[in-house]
Amino acid sequence: MSDDSTSPPPPPPRAIGRKTMRPTLRPRELMTGEPDLAGVWTAQVITLLPQAFPGVLGESLTGRALKDGLWQLRTIDLRTFGLGPHRNVDDTPAGGGPGMVLRADVMASAIAEAGAGARGRMPLVYLTPRGRPFDQAAARRLAQGDGVTLICGRFEGLDQRVIDGFGIEEISLGDFVMTGGEIAAQAVLDAAVRLLPGVLGNAASTEEESFSAGLLEHPQYTRPPVWEGREIPPVLLSGNHAEIAKWRRAQAEQVTAERRPDLWARLKRE
Repeated sequence: MSDDSTSPPPPPPRAIGRKTMRPTLRPRELMTGEPDLAGVWTAQVITLLPQAFPGVLGESLTGRALKDGLWQLRTIDLRTFGLGPHRNVDDTPAGGGPGMVLRADVMASAIAEAGAGARGRMPLVYLTPRGRPFDQAAARRLAQGDGVTLICGRFEGLDQRVIDGFGIEEISLGDFVMTGGEIAAQAVLDAAVRLLPGVLGNAASTEEESFSAGLLEHPQYTRPPVWEGREIPPVLLSGNHAEIAKWRRAQAEQVTAERRPDLWARLKRE
């Protein structure tokens, strides 16, 4: 073909599969380059430590599910939206006091970026010690939606105005304080992702474990049948599934009553 050919150029290649493109408030060069998977459960994490992810979520069953496209993870670096030459994200508490508080305007910009990637039922959740306790029911609720956007707290917390302005849900892993919300975010995501279809492979695994019936899980045993003079309870080796189920229920009730009287009392009320 000669150099002066007038043949029209070939059409650009079309995207295939479930990849999608979404508008963003940030320049493309600031993004990770990871394509979105349309229709897949999506976790977005607003954090000052994006390098902390996927962390343990990239291992074992959750890591395999992430690689297989059963869910997807997107980190949003809060520092990107910081102000001034040092990209400050925090300031001193109004009224005085120790520490620093994450600024409402900076967080609002990050939330707007997250909103560009959100779809369907994706609650906006702030991880904080003062939030409502996170439990199995909350994990199940997240798994049944389209995903979640998590805000990892740092310093003395987040300006209340942005919490009120966006109607952010606050959750806590328990009555203790950590240096930030990144570990809590990974725990929340692990609890939700493992409930997604296809992640565990055996749906019965999630039906018989702790909290699924409002009880702590019964004791578990495996080979060898005798270890250090301690035997597996004979009923578990009997092959009588009705008796095994009865034994496990009784053991779960006993463990719950002894270790979590609050759960036991709630169960009795219901």
